[in-house]
Amino acid sequence: MSAVGPAIGQVAVLVVALVVAVPLLGRYLAHVYTSEKHLAVERASYRVIRVDPDADQHWRTYAMAVLGFSLVGVLALYALGRLQQHLPLSLGFSALPADGAWNTAVSFVTNTNWQWYSGEVSTGHLMQMSGLTVQNFVSAAVGMSVAAALARGLARNLAGGRVGNFWADLVRTTVRVLLPIALVAAVLLVLLGAVQNLLEPQVVHTLSGGTQAITGGPVASQEAIKELGTNGGGFYNANSSHPFENPTPVTDVLEIFLLLVIPFSMAWAFGIIVGDRRQGGAVLAVMALLWGGAVALLTWAEMAGHGTAPQLAGGAMEGKEVRFGEAASALFASSTTGTSTGAVNAMHDSLTAPGGGIAMFNMMLGEVAPGGVGSGLYGMLMLAVITVFLAGLMVGRTPEYLGKKIGQREIWLVGTYVLATPVLVLVGIAVAVTAQDGLAGLQESGPHGLSEALYAVTSASNNNGSAFAGLTSGTPFWNTLLGLCMLLGRFLPMVLVLALAGRFAGAQHLPPSAGTLPTHKPLFVALLTGVALVVVGLTYVPVLVLGPIAESLS
Repeated sequence: MSAVGPAIGQVAVLVVALVVAVPLLGRYLAHVYTSEKHLAVERASYRVIRVDPDADQHWRTYAMAVLGFSLVGVLALYALGRLQQHLPLSLGFSALPADGAWNTAVSFVTNTNWQWYSGEVSTGHLMQMSGLTVQNFVSAAVGMSVAAALARGLARNLAGGRVGNFWADLVRTTVRVLLPIALVAAVLLVLLGAVQNLLEPQVVHTLSGGTQAITGGPVASQEAIKELGTNGGGFYNANSSHPFENPTPVTDVLEIFLLLVIPFSMAWAFGIIVGDRRQGGAVLAVMALLWGGAVALLTWAEMAGHGTAPQLAGGAMEGKEVRFGEAASALFASSTTGTSTGAVNAMHDSLTAPGGGIAMFNMMLGEVAPGGVGSGLYGMLMLAVITVFLAGLMVGRTPEYLGKKIGQREIWLVGTYVLATPVLVLVGIAVAVTAQDGLAGLQESGPHGLSEALYAVTSASNNNGSAFAGLTSGTPFWNTLLGLCMLLGRFLPMVLVLALAGRFAGAQHLPPSAGTLPTHKPLFVALLTGVALVVVGLTYVPVLVLGPIAESLS
């Protein structure tokens, strides 16, 4: 158990860094989404795309802008994949197959970044930079924009369903938040040993007398936004376990910090936008509790292990990098599955059975611990509405959240949101394990084979992107199925969130009364945490029993 000391040190450094950074970045994010001024570069962007950034959009217009922009992104990225061999900086790589190009385009536009291919032998520098990295920025900005729209809806009073301007939110998020932080992070990664170049593959002689082509590229710049935007798609197939992407334990902690800092900061910004920082603090507390619990449980699962060999070694090292070890791998795994990032510094298929189950449970929570950039906040706020509704039923009064009544229409929207992703997961796994083409992709049989398929559809439907690597997913069946899960899992909830934002924005703000449930106190934090866990428990426990739980008990 010699790794316990360094593990505690890593967590301590990470927590201290987050405690310092989250309030600062949260205040800045709130300013970004409430400021009425436009920077010169932003005004130039608006002129190019010919939009009025000051036009306050109805939620339907906002939603159509989100869907239209994303559709253009899918088509452009699909074209890059299919035409790759004709483009410069392709490194001689051929075009992606039709099903693979579809899956990749949907994956990166939906902020999922699921990868069925090995980047170092499939995608050239142009597609990496002009296709994948660009989507890493704008897909993250879309999620943050939708969260800002929901926060505005709760803050506004009788605004006629108007929730802001999508194009202004998109440009501001990219220019003022993601680009500057990613630039600093990329420079730090280069200084700490990550690769950044535009060279052709380097041929080296191996110790056995053969040769090997080593692909370099713009790795550090993609790594920075990959983590910051909770994207997760790696330049290399090994993702953040590759030494070119994540060379040392120091870069490992930096990357975990990057994938956590914006989701936590969005909760802080929410409190400022609605005019009550305590509300943001309550949401942040629930996120932190769920994340901390997942870190503790997954670390225990990997450090304790199962069987004689893991116990003698002090943990389960299969599929993990020696330079990181069990605890750092568990910290990364719990953080990446809790934030919809999907990056990995260890192979999740090699996690212990309970460890893999915890990683899956993280995603099944709906990516709210603390969730993706933007999606974590709006997912938690939807659960908060459910919580106040249930509390209102208990005391026999009309529920309200932040002065907005929760009526039949609001509950219909929230209930549909809560059910949408589980339906995708459960229908997806049913299709996968009953179709011959789905079963053909499984490496294992029995409970672990089910876990491989369950992990894949859970990851895709929740826009995470990590995988149990034993699954052979680069087939027309899996590329098509997972692409549909990613597409519906991203945009159906977004439309429901924007519809709810419009309902709130058009409603009258009611002052609190003696019967109003305080949503900033420890009682509400406990209720919201319980609701998040119970919703997952009631929905997914049966399939978890057949997969990771059965494997743990076998």
